[in-house]
Amino acid sequence: MTGRRRARRELTAVDHISLRIDPGERVAYIGPNGAGKSTTIKMLTGILHPTSGSASVLGLTPWTQRRALTRRIGTLFGQRSQLWFELTPAQSFRMLAAIFDLDDATLARRVGELGDLLEASDLFGQPVRSLSLGQRMRCELAACLLHQPDILFLDEPTIGLDLLGKQRFRELLVRLNEERGTTVFLTSHDVADIEFVARRVIVINHGAVIYDDAVDVMRRTLLATKLVDVPLEHPVEFIPTHGVTVSEHTPSMLKLVVDTRARPVRDVVDGMLSAYPIPDLSVVDPPHVQVIGVIYQAPAR
Repeated sequence: MTGRRRARRELTAVDHISLRIDPGERVAYIGPNGAGKSTTIKMLTGILHPTSGSASVLGLTPWTQRRALTRRIGTLFGQRSQLWFELTPAQSFRMLAAIFDLDDATLARRVGELGDLLEASDLFGQPVRSLSLGQRMRCELAACLLHQPDILFLDEPTIGLDLLGKQRFRELLVRLNEERGTTVFLTSHDVADIEFVARRVIVINHGAVIYDDAVDVMRRTLLATKLVDVPLEHPVEFIPTHGVTVSEHTPSMLKLVVDTRARPVRDVVDGMLSAYPIPDLSVVDPPHVQVIGVIYQAPAR
C-alpha cells in the first residue's frame, strides 16, 4: 500500500508572549480556536517545552522543574479526568494523596474541608461513573485542590455542564479565590465564565497578546455603543437619526443602538422621553460577547 506524505510546515503557536500574573488574581486567558491558549497553559504547567524564551511559575521553570511545580499547582482540563471512573472519588483521593505525600490525617482533614467547601461530601463515596457531569466536575475540582495549590490552571472547565452546573462551578472558583487566595488562570469560550469569574482578561490571537486589562475596563472602553430598550404602551413610528439605529421594533418594544461617538446617549434618551408617551426605558452596555468580538478583530495593543 502506498500513500503520500503530507508536507510538514512550521506553526508558531505562541509568539513572544509577555505577561505577569500576581498572586490572588483571577485571570481569563481567552482567544479564538487555535490562538495558542492551551499551548500556553501546557508550557506554564511543564507539559510542553518551548523552543525559545523563559517562564517562571512560583519561582520555578515549569519544563525543567516540573515535579516541584506540580506540588504547588492544580490543573483541570474540561475534557480530561484525573479520577478513575470505576473507583469512588474518595479512592482516587487516596492515590493522589500518596503521590503528594499526604499522611492519612492530613488527607482526612482536607477531604472533609473540600467536601464542605464544594458541597460534595455525599458524592465522594459514589463511583465516578455514576455521577452526573456537574457532580463529577466538583469532585475533579476537589482532586485539584487536595494538595492546596497556590495556582489553579483551568482549561475550559465548564464545557458540557448545564446552566445550573456552570453557575455553581463559577461560584466555587470565586469562593476559592476569595477565601483561600488561590490564583485562578482560566481559559474558556463561555463569555459567562469571564463575566462572573475573572477580574482581568488577557486576549490572545495568532499566538500573540492583543489585549490585557480589567474586565470592567474592557467593556467600558472598547465599545462606543449603548443599547436603549424602550417598552411601548402604544405602537409608535420611529425614524432612525444620526448615530442611532434600530435593532428591534414591535408594537410593544423598541430597541436602539446608539453610537456614542456620533451622539451622546443622553440626547437620545431626552429626545425619546419628550417625543413619545414612554413609561420607562433602560440604557445598558453591549454584552461581553460583542466586546470580545471587537477585540478579536483588533490589532495588538
